Amino acid sequence: MKKVVLIGASGFVGSALLNEVLDRGFEVVAVVRNPEKIKISNANLTVVKADVSSSSVVANLVKGTDSVISAYNPGWSNPDMYAETLKVYPEILKGAKDGGAKRLLIVGGAGTLFVATDKRVVDTGAIPDEIIGGVKSLGEFYLNTLTSEKEIDWVFFSPAGNIFPGKRTANYRLGKDDLIVDEKGESNISVQDYAKAMIDELETPQHHHERFTIGY
Repeated sequence: MKKVVLIGASGFVGSALLNEVLDRGFEVVAVVRNPEKIKISNANLTVVKADVSSSSVVANLVKGTDSVISAYNPGWSNPDMYAETLKVYPEILKGAKDGGAKRLLIVGGAGTLFVATDKRVVDTGAIPDEIIGGVKSLGEFYLNTLTSEKEIDWVFFSPAGNIFPGKRTANYRLGKDDLIVDEKGESNISVQDYAKAMIDELETPQHHHERFTIGY
């Protein structure tokens, strides 16, 4: 049976990924801070409470697993989310490698996508002050660390500018480094379609050592 470790499985994106990957018949190790938030009961699901800020903990979790999906987020209301993201994500990366995982699929952010030549989303002033720290730190991890990573086959999957609870339509477009917008100039994706595209990538890899993105 196919097996995957899903970090942050109880969050907004993580829970959608958990539903999608279980529906595809994977055996899933769901790694969370608060196991009681996982309401799903499934024979293929193992829920583990763990602190992923330690690479050794992550390495032990991923042993025997080819793929890791990380939807880690320190919490948008966490006042230290900037520092925590930059502290924890390198540990997740190191742990995945030390544990022998072949692939690391990361729930990225839209902040580093381009809206024009030499202008990224994070430079537009459109991101609210209360979450800008998390957006910047995840973007810095991608630009300063992931883009130089050669040992593990990673992908950084950036959502559209607005990701929301909706329907699994499968009617979306994929791209690389530019924000995808519709005819109205809006950038949207449902979390269900995002999850579908992520698990498609898990099952049939199309991207290697790069970022890709999604939108309607």
